[in-house]
Amino acid sequence: MLKGFPESALRRFTTLLLLLFLALAATAVQAEERPTLLVMGDSLSAAYGIEADEGWVSLLEARLDGKARVVNASISGETSGGGASRLPELLGQHAPDIVLLELGGNDGLRGLPPSQFEGNMRRMIEASQEAAARVLLLGIDIPPNYGQAYRDAFTGVYHRLADEYDLPLVPFLLEGVALEEHLMQRDGIHPTAEAQPLILENVWPELAALLEESNLRLAAQE
Repeated sequence: MLKGFPESALRRFTTLLLLLFLALAATAVQAEERPTLLVMGDSLSAAYGIEADEGWVSLLEARLDGKARVVNASISGETSGGGASRLPELLGQHAPDIVLLELGGNDGLRGLPPSQFEGNMRRMIEASQEAAARVLLLGIDIPPNYGQAYRDAFTGVYHRLADEYDLPLVPFLLEGVALEEHLMQRDGIHPTAEAQPLILENVWPELAALLEESNLRLAAQE
């Protein structure tokens, strides 16, 4: 017993320290058990032209309510080639449980060969799977500037990869948004803040099912 320190008070102090230690340990364990979601996207996921906290990825993080860690590695102007180059380091840094791939729009707008786009996507899918992460594909459609044949070849990449790798697919991220003038910014390419909840609703069913199938902690219910 410490000199001048009553034994009963010392026991209470020791008990409080033990409880504090257990609480901190429990918090640390819960943090480690949280799934990590890595979003690899372009301006559609980087909240281009709106406040960052208004973007659909931020809305997703809010819906998960702290029970999942969301890492948004999206960059405006990103292509599938840039994503494929950056992904390995991000996988090593964050060890995600789920990777959401939202890339291809800039490839299509630049008229890059669909075969090149497909090769880059394959690299990202396989790198994610080798890192023990599940993959969710978020598809994008493009205007028919380069002709319907190119458009079909481009959008077909998502469906072919989803079938080949048995991946969940959101066929068109901007479903219910892209053709609604009031939900698009003046450039006609990027959604407004008002459109972001709709985009999240397009993603949510497939993501929620993936979380459940992966036996990961799902924080938010519909």
